[in-house]
Amino acid sequence: QVQLVESGGGLVQPGGSLRLSCAASGVSLDFYHVGWFRQTPGKEREGVSCINSYGDSTTYVDAVKGRFTISRDKAKNIVYLEMNSLKPEDTAEYYCAAVSIGTVASMRGCPAPYFTHWGQGTQVTVSS
Repeated sequence: QVQLVESGGGLVQPGGSLRLSCAASGVSLDFYHVGWFRQTPGKEREGVSCINSYGDSTTYVDAVKGRFTISRDKAKNIVYLEMNSLKPEDTAEYYCAAVSIGTVASMRGCPAPYFTHWGQGTQVTVSS
């Protein structure tokens, strides 16, 4: 049973930083592609950033390129999303998701339908 738990969200001023964590239990994320998604009320869920199982391929939506960084800590079985220079439009519920390499051998892009396991989300609010 794959369980994903996000943490690290909160209220931050524009220009500030947050680091989101996606911790997995029950499985090793070494065998999963992992993505971060965000959603605001009335809008579709958006792929923010994805990382493949090896950690050598990453994808970012244009709106966050140069500001956000996705990374893996294999020893801790955690995937991080480092968010810098935050803007009010980054305000959203952020979700971590994973799909096994047995289901999707090679990840291309960051499409939500690829992902089979989802966390409960963590709220990020960027406001002065």
